[in-house]
Amino acid sequence: MEKLELTGGRLLVKCLQNQGANIGYSVPGESYLGVLDALYEAEDEFDLIICRQEGSVAFMAEAYGRMTGRPGLGFVTRGPGAANAVIGVQTAYLDGTPMILFVGQVPRKNRERGAFQELDLKGLFGSTAKLVMDIDDPARIPEIIARAYRTACSGRPGPVVIGLPDDMQLESVEASPCDRTTRTTSGVDSENLIRLGLSIANARKPLILLGAKPANWSQLDSDNLQKFSENHSLPVVTVFRRQDQFNNSHPNYVGVKGVGNDPKLEQMVDEADTLIVIGAEITDIESNGYTKYEIPHPSKKLIHLCDNSEDIGRVFQPDIAIQSDYKNMTEALASLVTKHDAPWKSWVTQCRNNYEVFTADPGNQQKADLSGVIKYLREETADDTIVSFGAGNYTQWVQRYFTHHQFGTQMATQSAVMGYSVPAAISASLQYPDRTILSFAGDGCFLMNGQELATAARYDTNVKFIVINNSLYGSIQMHQEKRFPNRSIACSLTNPDFAKLAESYGLKARQVFTREEFVKAYQEIGKPKGNCLIEIITDPNVVTPSIMLSDLRKGS
Repeated sequence: MEKLELTGGRLLVKCLQNQGANIGYSVPGESYLGVLDALYEAEDEFDLIICRQEGSVAFMAEAYGRMTGRPGLGFVTRGPGAANAVIGVQTAYLDGTPMILFVGQVPRKNRERGAFQELDLKGLFGSTAKLVMDIDDPARIPEIIARAYRTACSGRPGPVVIGLPDDMQLESVEASPCDRTTRTTSGVDSENLIRLGLSIANARKPLILLGAKPANWSQLDSDNLQKFSENHSLPVVTVFRRQDQFNNSHPNYVGVKGVGNDPKLEQMVDEADTLIVIGAEITDIESNGYTKYEIPHPSKKLIHLCDNSEDIGRVFQPDIAIQSDYKNMTEALASLVTKHDAPWKSWVTQCRNNYEVFTADPGNQQKADLSGVIKYLREETADDTIVSFGAGNYTQWVQRYFTHHQFGTQMATQSAVMGYSVPAAISASLQYPDRTILSFAGDGCFLMNGQELATAARYDTNVKFIVINNSLYGSIQMHQEKRFPNRSIACSLTNPDFAKLAESYGLKARQVFTREEFVKAYQEIGKPKGNCLIEIITDPNVVTPSIMLSDLRKGS
């Protein structure tokens, strides 16, 4: 390859462009001026999105990785900039999302002298990233960028953190930019595939529990899995915040194993004698606090298929374990034909009926009628509409009543982190400018990163921000009332007028109290292309579709 004489900063940008990168997220800092100057030279080919806080930088990069399967890129300064970005790096680590965070560092000659904002990246990110290292020699930039991409994408995807010493970025070097790297893949072992087929044939009530890392999944994988479920009459349950990986309108889809479950779904999972887990980690949420199945060997037959070895057998040891990338895996599953008639078909039909009853039931009623609002939005928006949400009890309405019919339409983290919805929705709109993006956030969740309305306004995105306001950290009060009735503390919030706040950023906005008012507001400001915000004032007593604070206080 031809060698070029470039500064470290320009070589870094060349390497990123060779990897196919054309967008990154940043809060500028004086510790990476060499990279910023190189990005200035490449501004026609590389969009540098300016954010208002480094946590949002990392969230937007994580959201990009989730949507595309390629690492989202974040650029932050040393010290406080890196510290602010930790939340997004941890989110990428817990959710298995490829991401690369570049952190400007003190000059090499000043290292370990207590220089201005000096920070040990390995000490800060060592437990939340797959790889953490500084680039001390600009000649090693191609090597380290290639390694960073492969590390972020291969096996269990995750974040990589790269430190960029200030002086290294300006040092000239003769080097060849790296070529594009691809993730390491693997295939399905035919012997295990035969064993899987025999296990299904010998089952009484088999069930699929689906929850792959979004960055490594695709619509084709969903289509292949649908064929597999049809061939064997298998019911499909998606795990917490992986609802878009199987068409929710399909007769074999029977619900979500997450938070606020239908008790009848729990009963169904209990009845299953063969559990086919695809991608899911089987955490405390899927196992009801590690109590649902025996540890380490469940009494059910456990078949675990995953694209990485880290998530297989971490707690529950499978009878059959298959490690393969999902393309090869789902193609093999789709081609696995059955020679028997499934005796559990009526069971699947009943479970589907239970799901339809559960999602039709509006639950606890209030003036705002959140179930009605969510159902209206589902009917009003296209199937490719992307829905983002963060953490809080409001998410139970979104997850229960907004159905998904194609992959890549649910932007939510399994780590259930507050403040994610707003920056993730903006990132989604930058990636898909012609699609409708619905960003749901509770009042507490929204104000974690609500300042990014400025970013939405700057880049003229197409996000419909929906703030569900009960003036509470509602989920925390719910847990307090469950354990300590009538002794809640630190949950009451004082909020701005969110509609007026949005208007101050230049967004169209409304405040509403009922479903009818919401529909009118959405027709006026939500249907036209562009950003808007609708604040829904809700009853603080109605904390979920199935729980009232007043009942908890009475010990109900």
